[in-house]
Amino acid sequence: MEHRRIVIGDVHGHYDGLMLLLEALAPSSDDRVYFLGDLIDRGPKSAQVLDFVQQSRYQTLLGNHEQLMLDALSGPSVDLRAWQSWLYSGGDATVASYKDTGMMPYKHLEWLRSLPTHLDLGDIWLVHAGVHPTMPIDKQSIEQLCWIRKEFHAMPKPFFPDKLIITGHTITFTFEGVRPGELVRGQGWLDIDTGAYHPKSGWLTGFDLSYRRVYQVNVFNNQVRILPFDEVVRQLKPQIPLPKAQSKAQLSSVVQQEA
Repeated sequence: MEHRRIVIGDVHGHYDGLMLLLEALAPSSDDRVYFLGDLIDRGPKSAQVLDFVQQSRYQTLLGNHEQLMLDALSGPSVDLRAWQSWLYSGGDATVASYKDTGMMPYKHLEWLRSLPTHLDLGDIWLVHAGVHPTMPIDKQSIEQLCWIRKEFHAMPKPFFPDKLIITGHTITFTFEGVRPGELVRGQGWLDIDTGAYHPKSGWLTGFDLSYRRVYQVNVFNNQVRILPFDEVVRQLKPQIPLPKAQSKAQLSSVVQQEA
């Protein structure tokens, strides 16, 4: 039997939930497990999550929260703005987790610097946040791949003609009509960040691409569920772009004609 491919969304420091999720997924030594980034911040055990994933055989992407941590801790002196930005974004919980365990952040920083921003699996393209729809891939930086939202989600057509982009980064219930725990599919992309840290959700998601099953653990009550992909995904309506050649005056004329 061929190996399974499993993608796990944003963990955000929920080590205990991650252990339950992996127990439910039960990956074999031949299976491929991929993390989409944002292993840290907001949840209570970020240091433990980093330590576990670093020592595992699983592949991991750089998320915007890992980048915030690197910006805050990697310089020769303290960058107050970067430090405050990280703490404000949930880094205070990560700092507390290092104090609780006695671990030191530097044991993870070099590894974090080595993480890729994306992985090409052939028919699947993994990235934390998305891609800018009008920029070539080789021109896109951490700013796009780890932080983008609006431009990516509003794409009127797939970025790749032959690849599905799978992301985390944006909590799925923030899309209109999507309930906590549901996944969201747009034009050539699938978002599986179901908001593990958020009190409105609590769901941490793993997607088994091979069997099209969605595994979820609620980090607040330890509920585990396994659902067929088609039952838990919601399709967004494609966005219709404005004609590029039209000026404001032309658009005004079109509006008057339609009225």
